[in-house]
Amino acid sequence: MLWLIEFNLDRGSGVSTYLQLVHQVKQALRLGTLRPGDQLPTAREVVESLAINPNTVLKAYRELEREGLVEGRPGMGTFVRQGIAGATLAEHTRLRRGLEAWVRDALAAGLDQEDLRALFTVVLADASKEGVA
Repeated sequence: MLWLIEFNLDRGSGVSTYLQLVHQVKQALRLGTLRPGDQLPTAREVVESLAINPNTVLKAYRELEREGLVEGRPGMGTFVRQGIAGATLAEHTRLRRGLEAWVRDALAAGLDQEDLRALFTVVLADASKEGVA
């Protein structure tokens, strides 16, 4: 079966595997890739594709269920229950294009990826202090 989400792991990230799965589902919900009613891959399929422990997948799915984002249906699988409120897909696309242009400008100005992360983190923190984020 073709899934709307394909999990990927960064084993060197320092983020636990189950949290990486949770974050990827949330990102797909924010971007509109996953919508209410969509089915997540079965734990077995995730285990086979990522070579991880089944309990890790079940822990991620339980966390998503606890947060009210998905629901398990016995004998059927795990389904998206609700999306994450935020910008529309069109707004995401527009903002992404702007961010891509900003990244190109910053790289052209000589900043590297670490510089970009630091700059973005500072701006995001400042926006949070101002109550914008």
